[in-house]
Amino acid sequence: MKRSTDHILTTHTGSLPRPLDLVDMVLRKEAKRPVDEDVLAMRVRSAVAEVVQRQAEVGVTVLNDGEQGKPGYSTYMKDRLTGFEGESTAAALPGEARDFPEYTARRAGRAAPKRPACTGPIAWQDRDAVLKDIENLQAGVKEVEAEEVFMTAASPGVVPHFMKDQYYGSEEKYLYALADALKEEYDAIHRAGFVLQVDCPDLCMSRHNRFSDLSTKEFKKIAELHVAALNHALRDIPADRARLHMCWGNYEGPHHLDIPLAEIIEVALKAKVGALSFEGANPRHEHEWVVFNEFHLPDGLAIIPGVIDSTTNFVEHPELVAQRIVRYAEVVGRENVIAGTDCGFGTFVRAEPTIDPRIAWAKLKSLAEGAAIASKKLWN
Repeated sequence: MKRSTDHILTTHTGSLPRPLDLVDMVLRKEAKRPVDEDVLAMRVRSAVAEVVQRQAEVGVTVLNDGEQGKPGYSTYMKDRLTGFEGESTAAALPGEARDFPEYTARRAGRAAPKRPACTGPIAWQDRDAVLKDIENLQAGVKEVEAEEVFMTAASPGVVPHFMKDQYYGSEEKYLYALADALKEEYDAIHRAGFVLQVDCPDLCMSRHNRFSDLSTKEFKKIAELHVAALNHALRDIPADRARLHMCWGNYEGPHHLDIPLAEIIEVALKAKVGALSFEGANPRHEHEWVVFNEFHLPDGLAIIPGVIDSTTNFVEHPELVAQRIVRYAEVVGRENVIAGTDCGFGTFVRAEPTIDPRIAWAKLKSLAEGAAIASKKLWN
């Protein structure tokens, strides 16, 4: 994995705005309405080429496919694996709902769609899907200059958050069944030469909703189990070829029950990865840069703090972005910082995205401009 040796590298969390015609086709397929699969495949390929080009144009230096072909960063596995024939809903936010009932009632109109549940043994049914993702990204990056290329994949721990277990009977059995399957996808991404990003919002997000009835100590044991399953799946990939993203949920809300970064980072550091991506720009977590004053960053580990908020349509000023980057660099060392975003701009395909697509690209341009300002301050 490349480091910021003479300037601050820039990246993002994975999902990027999708073209409206692609959104329409994906939503039709998700609703089990007729879709020409060949036309869809061709549009995904062209969309990947377009989003790769756009990233390069705005100044993103560590880029990806924008997850253009996935209906959701975690739920896409339902189409690749067997066993997901049941039905469940995404985890509720019981604590936030209790404390802010009026807000929750207003938000009810945007309730999460029903999602599959695991009702049978997990096995591969579409191994070609990840190969198509790889081929599309390989074709796209031929046309641009990128310092590095990454590809995202769901972690074993995030899948249960959205697709409940109704078959294995225990968190551990479900996690390791997922880990054994997901290992094939991880290995394929690694063999293709891309940096693998595993999406692990379960390490934070599930504390205040899925496991809100547990104590912090009890939850951390669950989180450690999730990391152990992840490491099982990553066992054949060098740590410096993988990065981990953790977050508290990519939604605008109170977040007053989020587990503090200081409480969970020791668990995340047990993951076999070379970089840790986390939220650092939104009002609930921006202050947590001070956490890195309190311990020595392990050798070989880089951090990818979010310096752009992914839940509001404010376009951050480049000077603010630079200030955020410099704060981290002064604590952990400039070579150990890659500038990123709090989360994705299209985590699930929606007809009306939270962030306007044009604004999302403006925010990424501001990210690159802020990194350039920070680079001058840190290397001059």
